[in-house]
Amino acid sequence: MKKGYIFFALLIACGVLLSFINTVSVTELGLNAALPMPNEKMKDVSGKEVSLNTAKTAKGLLIIFSCNTCPYVKLSESRIKALTDSCLKKGIGCVILNSNEAQRAEEDSFEEMKKYAGAQAFNCYYLVDTNSKLADAFGANKTPQCFLFNNKGLIYKGSIDDNVKDPALVKEHYLQDAIDALCKNEIPKFQETKSIGCSIKRLE
Repeated sequence: MKKGYIFFALLIACGVLLSFINTVSVTELGLNAALPMPNEKMKDVSGKEVSLNTAKTAKGLLIIFSCNTCPYVKLSESRIKALTDSCLKKGIGCVILNSNEAQRAEEDSFEEMKKYAGAQAFNCYYLVDTNSKLADAFGANKTPQCFLFNNKGLIYKGSIDDNVKDPALVKEHYLQDAIDALCKNEIPKFQETKSIGCSIKRLE
């Protein structure tokens, strides 16, 4: 087995182990629900204070719970960049939330977030979710984990697509299809899928 595959397998194993250790039982937001905590101010990597209402447009809002270092996020980086840019071009608001409060003094510090956002060339907001308050309100437990709202409520929640490990093998583009449906004022074919990723690192 090649060294690269061994390294990747170890990363995933560590992520799975931490997932069991850090997972908190929270109730996930239901379909058609209104946007939680829309006026909660959070710090963007630009230094601005931003709320979900600030980012939301008349069409809607995409929220992705993510971070700087999760192996699943690393595998999804190009997809996250493409999807967030696509939303903005289509007139849909977009934010990425970093809720890893237990790692705020380490890999998910504000300074590291600024570096990561720059390296990824994010055009959307990348916000600090202090004390994982938004993650709790959404019932989010994974990175990456997506929530898409139209102007009435939640129309999609879950994963980006059906193959986090290899974009070339993706058969169902769940989030992109949901975004396309939103733009047509339609209900997505898939409204709820299972999020695959690392656990959000909450403070104990």
